[in-house]
Amino acid sequence: MDVSTENYQHPCAWDMAIESVPLPDLFARSTRAAPSAPLAEFLGRTYSYADLHAEARRFAAGLQAAGIAKGDRVGLFLPNVPIYISAYYGAMMMGAVVVNFSPLYSPEELAEQVEDSGTRILVTIDVASLLPTALKVLDASSLQRVVAGRLGDMLPLAKRLALKVLGRKQIAVIPDRPDVSEWKDMLGGNDPAPVTIDPDRDLALLQYTGGTTGTPKGAMLTHANLAANALQVDAIDPFEGRDVILGVLPMFHVFANTCVLNRTVAKGGCIALLPRFDAGQALKAINRVKPTAFPGVPTMYQALLDHPNITKTDFSSLKICISGGAPLPAPLRDKFEAVSGARLVEGYGLTESAGVVSTNPYVGTRKPGTIGQVLPQTRVMLRDKEDANSAAAPGEPGELVIRGPQIMQGYWNRPDAAATAFVVIDGQPWLRTGDIAVIDEEGFIAIVDRSKDMIAVGGFKVFPSRVEAVLLENPAVKEALVIGVPDAYLGELPAAYITLNDADELDEHAVTDPELLTAWLNSRVGKHERVKEIIIRGALPKTMIGKLDRKALRSEVLG
Repeated sequence: MDVSTENYQHPCAWDMAIESVPLPDLFARSTRAAPSAPLAEFLGRTYSYADLHAEARRFAAGLQAAGIAKGDRVGLFLPNVPIYISAYYGAMMMGAVVVNFSPLYSPEELAEQVEDSGTRILVTIDVASLLPTALKVLDASSLQRVVAGRLGDMLPLAKRLALKVLGRKQIAVIPDRPDVSEWKDMLGGNDPAPVTIDPDRDLALLQYTGGTTGTPKGAMLTHANLAANALQVDAIDPFEGRDVILGVLPMFHVFANTCVLNRTVAKGGCIALLPRFDAGQALKAINRVKPTAFPGVPTMYQALLDHPNITKTDFSSLKICISGGAPLPAPLRDKFEAVSGARLVEGYGLTESAGVVSTNPYVGTRKPGTIGQVLPQTRVMLRDKEDANSAAAPGEPGELVIRGPQIMQGYWNRPDAAATAFVVIDGQPWLRTGDIAVIDEEGFIAIVDRSKDMIAVGGFKVFPSRVEAVLLENPAVKEALVIGVPDAYLGELPAAYITLNDADELDEHAVTDPELLTAWLNSRVGKHERVKEIIIRGALPKTMIGKLDRKALRSEVLG
């Protein structure tokens, strides 16, 4: 079925026109409209639209001076800091393609995606958790240059002085070498040379996702895809006047890239940036900046509820909170709304959709337990769970497929994966989500099952095959399966089930204790990939043809 929009609840027409423009044009418009308006508030320091737009133009000119051309890849290995905004839009202004990298990546994960994307320049900051990793990748890959900003330069004066005195261990030394530049030295003195950008064809962003196979793939998002999703999300917002969004979601993630960054810039609002999520710091920011909106993942709302300072926090400015990244438990929603007085609605999106597909309305009718209604110009269908070429039977759940101006062009260097990601219906490609859904008569969508193996850890996606591959590097491990198990705080956590090689095949130093194996594994994977436990078994379930059967294990463990 193709969902009806007759009972559309959002405050805009479903068939409203969605403009196709280069993404930086939205930034330029907001800057021209109110150059002195605040765009970013960072731990007490405010940056105007004029400040950051000028810095973005200078970075674009600096990239051109460094030999970066239209279509080249510029990587961002950054937390939520002001130069993220300048680097992101600056690279796109001169036609480069931004590649987002998670600050949680290990050197191996970062190097793999640098190579796959062809990233030439990587922007990071001088903190001990990031710069050394970037330098390792610079030495071990085809990456040509690291650009490092100084965190202290972005802070208000008092915090800058405190960092010098108390935070020395948090700061890494920027080495003096020809392939490492400081951020300030990459800022050109003039505007960049003009570059013609075709928003419908030219890529703006490579955003990596594991998709259904667990192998990282770069979703190719054009300027038009990103601009459309920003404008779609802005269009369903019924609120006028002051617009301040709490930027605790990491902007390297597609959810924040659209809902925190691009949507706010298009609207002319302000982002209160926090470099990482800390419940106490977030509550202080709410008191300090009085945000009107707070997009987050369920674990963030739970952490705020668990913090002792929540009763001292003034939530009266909040008009809307949007939850995504993982299912929102009803008890959590009800408790957060009771404490904050703010409405908390659930939405849904994918990397391949530039961030957002649907959400419950911000005012009026909402349906808890659903992911709401589609955004303007977005269509969804349900297809047969076993054969996406056929429609789902009337009234039966089916695989959710999507079509709209925000849908990606395909996967970088992976035509095989792109071919299976879409199904052609009446001559048009529709994105397959892998999620099984039902749609009611008013167009509200509910996800009832997940065909993908991804594990949702507090909004981050963990791909079991990657954790299994690391486990199998241990000489004691014979077989491994990783599944998600329920966790009251994060929603899910990975748990590993393994078999061991025969004792006569192991040397005297082999580690076979489950706790020691867990520590060994967790030191070798990203923070979000760390397993809750390792369970040693005599055998793991297998299919009729002898393949390890993750589905059977999940059914056995979780029922």
